Amino acid sequence: MRYIVASAWPYSDFIPHLGTVLHLLSADVYSRYLRSLGNDVVFVTGSDEHGTPIELEARKRKVTPKELTDQVHGYMIKLFKEFNFEFSLFSRTESEVHKGFVKEFLLKIYEKGYIFPMEEELPYCLNDKMFLPDRYVIGTCPYCGYESAHGDQCDKCGRLLTPKDLINPKCALCGSTPVWRKTTNYFIDLTRVQDKLLNWLNNNNKLSDNVKNYSISWIKHGLKPRSITRDISWGIESPFPNTEGKTIYVWFDALLGYLSATKEYFLNLKNDENAWKEYWKNKETKSIYFIGKDNIPFHSIILPAMLLAAEEDYVLPWDINSTEYLMYEGQKFSKSRKIGVWLDEALKIAPAEYWRWALIRTRPEGGDSNFTWKEFVKIVNNELNDDIGNFIYRVLSLVKSKFNGIIPEPQKLENVDLDLNDKVTYYINEYKDSMDEVRLKKATDYILEIARLGNKYLNDRAPWDLYSKDLGLAKGVIYNSTNIIKDIALLLYPFMPSTSDTIWKQLGYNYSIKEIKFDDIINSKLKSGMKISNITPIFKKLPNDFLENIDKIIEKARDEANSERPNLLKEINIAK
Repeated sequence: MRYIVASAWPYSDFIPHLGTVLHLLSADVYSRYLRSLGNDVVFVTGSDEHGTPIELEARKRKVTPKELTDQVHGYMIKLFKEFNFEFSLFSRTESEVHKGFVKEFLLKIYEKGYIFPMEEELPYCLNDKMFLPDRYVIGTCPYCGYESAHGDQCDKCGRLLTPKDLINPKCALCGSTPVWRKTTNYFIDLTRVQDKLLNWLNNNNKLSDNVKNYSISWIKHGLKPRSITRDISWGIESPFPNTEGKTIYVWFDALLGYLSATKEYFLNLKNDENAWKEYWKNKETKSIYFIGKDNIPFHSIILPAMLLAAEEDYVLPWDINSTEYLMYEGQKFSKSRKIGVWLDEALKIAPAEYWRWALIRTRPEGGDSNFTWKEFVKIVNNELNDDIGNFIYRVLSLVKSKFNGIIPEPQKLENVDLDLNDKVTYYINEYKDSMDEVRLKKATDYILEIARLGNKYLNDRAPWDLYSKDLGLAKGVIYNSTNIIKDIALLLYPFMPSTSDTIWKQLGYNYSIKEIKFDDIINSKLKSGMKISNITPIFKKLPNDFLENIDKIIEKARDEANSERPNLLKEINIAK
């Protein structure tokens, strides 16, 4: 089966924080799982580099926007490598492939009559002497009354807006009331694809109810033409007639990045201009997008609308996996107020694999969730170290001390041992169901259940005592336990790939766990007679005084991370 796995493109204004990283991580976990099943997976995302926020910050620093985003993009690649992301391609909207693709794609839609010029009145700030992008107009939402809605979308009720919709609009930069000036922009006529969009939404059984119902309701309120061009200089130049000085609105630009990045990947891989079409124009391909709930309409309305308008049989989203908001100690992440943890800071505090597990364990799948340092300590010390790591180390230590490092042959098993195998099989099946349904946090519950089951089994059976009383039964218990370790390693792989490979090698395998197919190994048993390798504890607990000193730990991590950042990222402060 062919899959396109995509994650919302992180904006190149600063280092990603934990909430941004979560979407990338979710996509990485799922793509690793799909590959382990033998699927053909292209996993793409990249840096979203265009838009007024970056243009303004670059102007303030007296550098070009490209100089700024070059540093951000390069630094993100470094951090994502440390975080063990396995992209097919992490591209950028400044890629020449991307810029060319966007222009060509939108011109085709224009030639088919879906895009047209229209005069409009836009907010203009007399103080800042510029047309204000939608995001830089703030006012009251006409639908829910939220007083800090932006001109493109209300962050509270999720409705897509235009600056004209807002009540009491203000310039987000200086707070003054903008005036309205006429300009001509190009619009995409969403009404022409409205029926096709509804048909797709109604017949897509993979989409979650919240995505489907929200999108259908939004369409039934009536689609309006949406402006594609903007009166700003930083971005992809408009390819339409008489639009000198205008650029493509950043959202249309970035959404088409999923297609252009796939094209770029195959150009890099085998210099093939058309291989990407085998994925995007193949009915059997399944495409899935990992996003936050505030990005739903862009992926459930705008992206499929563009794909439909192209009239070239592009595959529409198979699934749009949106999460709720991840809070930080009860507050929203904020660069300006230094609320939250950014990726390079996080990597100074704990290993990347700990963060990968902890973020999935905090993943807001059914509602908003809250990252707390107290919960982080519990996840690392109790779940990783005590439940998983302790079981693995205890079993392998017994193999080493009692059986000279050789996994014994199961000479004798009793009903309790066979019952254990049945329970493990049950949890493995529940894990697979959860992964197939993209309930990643739920899947980790079953890994923990297996580890806890293993610890209880080891305590109850006490093979160290059986060793002198009934050697055959002791061998059976140890053999059963090493098989549980094998299963844990396989189940952990999408979430903690380096850790699972370490466990795999300690079991005695001389090849990477990445090379195996999940179903081939999960349904088989370890070969007795295998010699384990040198064993060491898999995890290390956070210090007892970690919570007591967390403020100092964060400050130290922030100082260390800041000292290693590129110059233009050391004190960056962009509103978005």
